[in-house]
Amino acid sequence: MTSLRQDEPVRPTRRDEVAAAGSELIGGPIGRRALLGTYWLTPVRVVALVAIGMFALGMVQKLPCYNGGWFFGATSQYIHGCYSDIPHLYAGRGFADGLIPYFDKLPGDMQYLEYPVLTGLFMEIASWMTPHGGAIQDREQIYWLVNAGMLMVCAAVIAVCVARTHRRRPWDGLLVSLAPAFALTATINWDLLAVALTAAGMLLWSRSRPLAAGVLIGLATAAKLYPVLLLGPLLVLCWRAGTWRAYGRAVLGAVVSWLVVNLPVMLVHDGSGFHIREGWAKFYTFSQERPIDFGSIWLLISQRTGNPLENANLYASLLMILGCGGLALLTLYAPRRPRFAQLAFLVVALFILTNKVYSPQYVLWLVPLAALARPRWRDFLVWQACEVMYFLGIWMYLAYTGNGDKHQGLPPEGYQLAIALHLLGTLYLCAVVVRDILLPERDVVRRDGDDDPSGGVLDRRPDVFVLGQAHRAPQHALHFEGAPRVSWGALRD
Repeated sequence: MTSLRQDEPVRPTRRDEVAAAGSELIGGPIGRRALLGTYWLTPVRVVALVAIGMFALGMVQKLPCYNGGWFFGATSQYIHGCYSDIPHLYAGRGFADGLIPYFDKLPGDMQYLEYPVLTGLFMEIASWMTPHGGAIQDREQIYWLVNAGMLMVCAAVIAVCVARTHRRRPWDGLLVSLAPAFALTATINWDLLAVALTAAGMLLWSRSRPLAAGVLIGLATAAKLYPVLLLGPLLVLCWRAGTWRAYGRAVLGAVVSWLVVNLPVMLVHDGSGFHIREGWAKFYTFSQERPIDFGSIWLLISQRTGNPLENANLYASLLMILGCGGLALLTLYAPRRPRFAQLAFLVVALFILTNKVYSPQYVLWLVPLAALARPRWRDFLVWQACEVMYFLGIWMYLAYTGNGDKHQGLPPEGYQLAIALHLLGTLYLCAVVVRDILLPERDVVRRDGDDDPSGGVLDRRPDVFVLGQAHRAPQHALHFEGAPRVSWGALRD
């Protein structure tokens, strides 16, 4: 395979056999003399338009529920696979009644909104744009439409950020735009807000702006918990590269932005001092107390063995800690420093695989990370096929369990197979990413002459600390002049 010039963009139809085959639908692979980026339809704009188009198709897929499935008949929304939390929580979490999240108590057992503060603000803003008169069903439909419009903006932001993170690989953004699971799950919940902030944070890190990247990661963590995990891979990567100042600025930005969002809601003064507001803490207590639920490996084990697994929290935490330790060792032992996107994908995938619950929309967390970590259409589509099967499986299972004695849908054994497909598909993609780390010559990004396009200050930087024999770089590795490398073996000697 011929190498590319450092300034030449990577064209997937010339590098990826699946992309080349798929391009036949629009006239075949791009020619050698094709002019790219000289007209209005630049790669980034094409990626954004495709993302909006696919998002719109996902909205059309929800049409049976919009026309009554959310309101009439408990199982029709499952049979058509168009369920969404958004219309149900409009009334269920007090937005229809004008209640203020985290401050006003809700009727029933939930008491307070169980979402992080920035997501709660997103939900509240959408409720402000929803008319407060008329039938509740009409208002719920409008609330879903308003949220869908706001989430469409998030989807476009995600696709654009992915397209621009790897400067020479803008077309990799199509992996996000065309991901079927992305379109199917985009309007189930509000996860796209956190995913968009995370993608923007990774883009800024790739541009060597660690403080701004940290600010966005902190905001993303204020919308969903998982983005804070990205600080772990950055810690080990910066340790290996000796870029402690950049890491400190990222952490500072994340902490400050998270506090700015949370402190006004988090603390309450009752005359005797400041205390944690019960409404703010609901998200964290709910996550801790929540039993094993749909899609998790723990539910699969519980259903197969009959064991309720009351200690699932402990098991999940231990596996997560062990997995993070393994990723740290992998980072420090690898023959070349792993790319940031690779480790970001692996740590979030580890969290998903060990978590007590796997809601269908959680796949959104991984889609942009997978596109950056392993931009190969075959592997990406294998994983996506497994996720689509899980998407269909959970709704058919809920239709089966919610249909009384009719049992029309997928029985427990079929749903267990769907869970297994989701787990195996995610593990497969993790395996090929780990293989790329251990065998850098197999990494399609580095094969084209790049080092770590999403790494920012880490890109093409020499190592200063490695373990074992990792300092003996193979012939295919980039060679750097300057800072010396220090291995654990040398320190012991």
